[in-house]
Amino acid sequence: MDFEPTERQAYWRDRVRDFIETHVRPNMDTYKAQDAEGDRWKVIQIIEDKKKLAKEAGLWNLFMPPRNDSHHHVDETFEFDGPGLTNLEYALCAEEMGRLGWASEVFNCSAPDTGNMEVFHRYGTREQKEEWLRPLMNGEIRSAFLMTEPYTASSDATNIETRIERDGDHYVINGRKWWSSGLGDPRCKIAIVMGKTNPKAQRHAQQSQVLMPIDTPGVTILRHLPVFGYDDAPHGHMEVEMKDVRVPVTNMLLGEGRGFEIAQGRLGPGRIHHCMRTIGVAEEALAKMCRRLQEREAFGKPVYKHSVWEERVARARIDIDMTRLLCLKAADMMDKVGNKAAKQEIAMIKVQAPNMALKIIDDAIQAHGGGGVSEDYGLASAYAHQRTLRLADGPDEVHARSIAHMEFAKHAPRPGPTANALRGNHGRAANDGQSFSSGDMGVAR
Repeated sequence: MDFEPTERQAYWRDRVRDFIETHVRPNMDTYKAQDAEGDRWKVIQIIEDKKKLAKEAGLWNLFMPPRNDSHHHVDETFEFDGPGLTNLEYALCAEEMGRLGWASEVFNCSAPDTGNMEVFHRYGTREQKEEWLRPLMNGEIRSAFLMTEPYTASSDATNIETRIERDGDHYVINGRKWWSSGLGDPRCKIAIVMGKTNPKAQRHAQQSQVLMPIDTPGVTILRHLPVFGYDDAPHGHMEVEMKDVRVPVTNMLLGEGRGFEIAQGRLGPGRIHHCMRTIGVAEEALAKMCRRLQEREAFGKPVYKHSVWEERVARARIDIDMTRLLCLKAADMMDKVGNKAAKQEIAMIKVQAPNMALKIIDDAIQAHGGGGVSEDYGLASAYAHQRTLRLADGPDEVHARSIAHMEFAKHAPRPGPTANALRGNHGRAANDGQSFSSGDMGVAR
């Protein structure tokens, strides 16, 4: 097996890395100063300035699927395409973006816009693309994805209670969502809402997804939800009420009852994107830890020479490299055999990546002592964000359940009365194609 990146993979990765080191990292202090001044919910100018440079350099919308992944490309020109990177090619770029929190937005590659743009690209009509996908791809507006609800266990998305009911030429939306990432941004103009159009249909055909402009009458942002005390401004996570919100029937995505189909197409790549960035977060934490350990002395010798730290650093390097390989394997399988065939690998990396990063960040915090729990080194906020990823896009337990069921199906006992029952139960769980969950947070899909 050849583990070296191809010329094309290295080309895109290195261009992204060089841009970040030239234009993003040197402006970290500027970003922090602009973020801290005035209104928290605002456009941060340094990001806008660097977005122009990235766009001019062709480092823009790198996550967008290749042309053959669009459902509507037959009768269209290709103005809605990005550079056409595969999941594997984008994986290496996303790892670089993950090293610094605001880097992804510079390349117009930040969630939840990435997932929403993929939804428009794959499932949107020409009119929906013109109205919403084009300004999203241009970086002119932002978007939100409304799925998780406060009064249901949203790790099972069939529990969703929001109603989307047809009334003549409109759909009427009623419900409450929370952890709706991106709604705090003043540029947020459109949300994709998942709700039930037919509660009497089959379990996974009850849900639909509809487009809801944020300024529609009846949409009320109730409150902002901090994460471990962090407001995540200017994007934030909001609780929002929808009361008799009317949108045209043309705002329905793909068709009634196809919400789960859209969600499966959206969340597979979304989960991989998170994991790709998480590896970059872990690499950054390891680098900070190594520098700190070599700068400080304790009990008569440099801290890094104490054996406990040698063990922790070694373990961190092993875990990052193993996780990266699993992530690249999942991305490669998605490219070659499709998201459904790669669902076990996607589930495995979704469990592994944030847990790996949390352990390394925790060790880095320990290495920095009191500084680690402050915001001087960015480790506390990194820990808070990574902790949410054990919930976002499906909690660990749901993914572990899916992985286990697929393993049980592979290794079912030989036929017999009891064995047949066991095989049937696990076989259905593993192969029904509906191991989808929203998670208990809707953070940054």
